[in-house]
Amino acid sequence: MKTIAILGSTGSIGTQTLDVVRQHPERFTVFMISANNNAALLVEQALSFHVPHVVICNPEKYGEVRSALPASVQVHQGIGAACDLVQAPEVDVVVAAMVGFSGLKPTLSAIRAGKTIALANKETLVAAGSLVMGEARRSGACIYPVDSEHSAIFQCLSGAQGNPVERIHLTASGGPFRTWSQAQIASARKEDALKHPNWEMGAKITIDSATMMNKGFEVIEAKWLFDVPVEKIHVVVHPESIIHSMVEFADGAVIAQLGMPDMRVPIALALSWPERLPLDGKRLNFSDLKGLSFFEPDREKFPCLQLAFDALAAGGNIPCAMNAANEYAVAAFLRGAIGLYDIPRCIDFVMGHVDYIANPSLDDVFVTHAVAANKAENYLLGV
Repeated sequence: MKTIAILGSTGSIGTQTLDVVRQHPERFTVFMISANNNAALLVEQALSFHVPHVVICNPEKYGEVRSALPASVQVHQGIGAACDLVQAPEVDVVVAAMVGFSGLKPTLSAIRAGKTIALANKETLVAAGSLVMGEARRSGACIYPVDSEHSAIFQCLSGAQGNPVERIHLTASGGPFRTWSQAQIASARKEDALKHPNWEMGAKITIDSATMMNKGFEVIEAKWLFDVPVEKIHVVVHPESIIHSMVEFADGAVIAQLGMPDMRVPIALALSWPERLPLDGKRLNFSDLKGLSFFEPDREKFPCLQLAFDALAAGGNIPCAMNAANEYAVAAFLRGAIGLYDIPRCIDFVMGHVDYIANPSLDDVFVTHAVAANKAENYLLGV
């Protein structure tokens, strides 16, 4: 029996994590769940899974959550409470599923306590990869990737017998705009961008997928998770999303991990590694496949991908600045305030206008995030 804490239980990854728990009550119990705003679902989850500790990060929602739960459930408020609870001795595994930069503090807190981390929060490694991996080495925390692509790479490497990696091939669906022209993408609406062809995800990550910034984030994650230089990371568009990623070795052999697009598979694996737990859901039937196709990504149509490679090449605090600008710009796009191509324009501007710090401290990371978000706001306001 493993006891888990879920940071971001009401989001896509969080709800699917709880579905894995529901299928295997003999293997998992939930110690803590957290959410920012979705009080109603948080309450429902707490009652359904008999969770003793609940964190609502938005203090304005505290009263709603507290009044809806019995006195036996301890209700906490604020990100600080989440940081404390993930360090509790009862917790074995922390599922880091919060969206955005806000997930960095509690994930770092869990890592410092030596917890096993099921990592779904991309921004943690994008903004502070060197610091996060350094803390994991010091504490002995194990980090298992939840992203389907990084889970696939992890699985491929488990059979590598220590052989060095020649190249990592990160697959990308291409998102909803893969076949659109630049002119069409320029006029795309929020509703268009949120129609991902293969995966059901939250709004922010779905927009990141539409711009291919999500794949750029995954390039940066792969660099830190698997300790490979950027020149060994290759992005390939694979619209069917059957091959989740591949690893190539010196002899030209390529090991791939295949499966239906179902996030519960990498979630369950991160929770139970090295054991594979049975899950319900559709299985891959090779006779049903019409074919598997692969394309090089079009970096002119999807400039966010190139910006991520540029940020990784620059290093230091630039990936953090890129992430902050992207978060702000995506939120503006979702409000209908800007067009889709304003997102990469904003990111490019911010990356070129923050003070460069080669080896940022944690304080530097938080300052960079705040400064970059402010510069993104001013850029989009035309200041």
